[in-house]
Amino acid sequence: MKAQLDPTAYADADTTDAENIEANAILKLTKDLKKSAATLSKDEVRYLVDFYYQIQGERIRARSRLRAISETDQPHEVIAWLSDNTSVLEKQIARAVTAYAESILVGQWSMSIMGIGGILAAGLLAHIDIEKAPTSGHIERFGGLDPTIKWEKGQKRPYNAKLKVLFWKIGESFVKVSGNEKDFYGKIYLKEKAHLTKINEKGGFKHVAAQALIDKKYRKETEAYKAYSQGRLPLAQIHARAKRKAVKLFVSHWHEVAYRYRWGKLPPKPYVIDIMGHADYIPPPNNPFPEPKPTKGKRKK
Repeated sequence: MKAQLDPTAYADADTTDAENIEANAILKLTKDLKKSAATLSKDEVRYLVDFYYQIQGERIRARSRLRAISETDQPHEVIAWLSDNTSVLEKQIARAVTAYAESILVGQWSMSIMGIGGILAAGLLAHIDIEKAPTSGHIERFGGLDPTIKWEKGQKRPYNAKLKVLFWKIGESFVKVSGNEKDFYGKIYLKEKAHLTKINEKGGFKHVAAQALIDKKYRKETEAYKAYSQGRLPLAQIHARAKRKAVKLFVSHWHEVAYRYRWGKLPPKPYVIDIMGHADYIPPPNNPFPEPKPTKGKRKK
């Protein structure tokens, strides 16, 4: 069993009782936070999720610094102290926001999906207001998943940057778990990537490649220029498009679960199904609301 960190391990012999109490505050606070997590406001959850990623970044930098120092010299105990305590705080914040996500059915559903943990589930709940999202398309645009949106210089950002980062992290997580047999959305990514790769190899994106060279000046030594100049999309673009397909499907499912949880009925059918009629409805995996078997282009209410 892994030894539990003692917050007072780095204190010297002259540490007072008051200082020892303060050093133990993080561990004692955890129980109180977990009990009251369900009462956190969305603003508070957003703050905690943001702070978690800041702390995580500091922990990664501290660990990197420790490794760099250990190659040439003995790491200073203060750097080790920073790394250990940052890790403790990171875990405590994660437990608090995870408890928040677990208190809401939509959060429970999110966490049932392989690749989605408590931080991501809580972040989605904190950033998305289902009252303002009659369709999943509203969430996609709000989170920067609509590639047609242009952010011109001097204009207000047309999407929520922090939600866009969460969607990026979710996409990367799906890629990482795509080899697991229990995964769902990672398989969507792999299937779409294979499909796009075939189209790309046959020159199906020539017009897109040509426009890319017009829109932006690429250095000739870059992989992007080499691919675009040959009428193909670079591998990074194939990856991004396939990942976006998986994330957008997840968002549509998140919207459906949240909408039914809030309104007690199915949301309006997506445009490509309801109007264009050339897409299949895929029900959410682990759906807490039982659905009839999917039908071509339609779904029953």
